[in-house]
Amino acid sequence: MNTPVFTKVYRTPESRAQTVRHHAWLAEHAGPLRQPCIEAVGATSIDFTYVDGCHPGVRDLPMLAALLGDAHGAAWVSDLHRARLNVPHPLPADHTMADFIAPRLTAFDARRRTHHLADDEDLAAAKRLLHAVAIGPVAFYKDTNPRNILITQQRIPIIVDVDDLTLAPFGYDLAKLIVTLAMTYGPLPLTVIQNALAIYNRAAAGHDAWLGGTGMSQLLGHAELHRILTAPYLGRGGYRYLWSQACPVIEPEGHE
Repeated sequence: MNTPVFTKVYRTPESRAQTVRHHAWLAEHAGPLRQPCIEAVGATSIDFTYVDGCHPGVRDLPMLAALLGDAHGAAWVSDLHRARLNVPHPLPADHTMADFIAPRLTAFDARRRTHHLADDEDLAAAKRLLHAVAIGPVAFYKDTNPRNILITQQRIPIIVDVDDLTLAPFGYDLAKLIVTLAMTYGPLPLTVIQNALAIYNRAAAGHDAWLGGTGMSQLLGHAELHRILTAPYLGRGGYRYLWSQACPVIEPEGHE
C-alpha cells in the first residue's frame, strides 16, 4: 500500500532545496519537533507524509510552549550556541540559515511601502525595537502559527512548513504563536500568556539555565514585531482580530 502524501509545489528549485535543508537541520538539531517525513523530492515539489490532524487552539498553548522551549534548548546545545543573531548561520554544503536582523529590516521596508507602517517615524521605531530585542542566546524561528501545526488524534503536535527558517532570540517563535492564536481566536488572558512563558522558560532551562530567562517585556517586544509583520494577513488565514486590540496591559518589568 502506498504511503499517503501531501505534495507541496515551490516556485523555484532553489526554494524547494532550501526547504529540504531546513527540514534536515531541524531533524538533526531540534529533535523534540516532529515533522512529516519527506517521501520524494521533485524539481519544484516535495512529497511529505500525509498527516491527519487538526490545527491547535488556545487550549494547546501550554503543550506547544513546552515543545518550543524544549526544541529551542536542544538546538542551542546542539548547534546554535555558536551562532550570532546578526550573522547568517552556516549549514552544510556552503549554505546558510538567515540571520535575525537582515530579513526583518527588509520586511519593515516593505511594510512601509504598503502603509502597514504609517510613516518613517514608525519605520524607525520598528527598526529600533528589532535591535533592542536581539539579545541573549540564539534560537530559531520557523513561523509557529496555528496553520503550521497539526495535532494528531493521539495529541501529538506535528510541525509543517519549514520554508522560512531564520535565527531568532529565545521567545520570538513563542510570541508568534501567541500573537496568531489571539488574532485567530480573540484576546488571551494575561494569565494564559504568563503561564505559557513560564512553561517555555522551564523547558528551555532544562537544557541550560541561561536559556530560561525570557521576560514578559521581551516577549511583548517580540509580539509587537509580529504585529507589524503579520498586519498584511489580517482577514486571511483565519486572522480576524488585531493584536493591538488583544495585547495585554502589564506592569513594567519588576512589577509583574
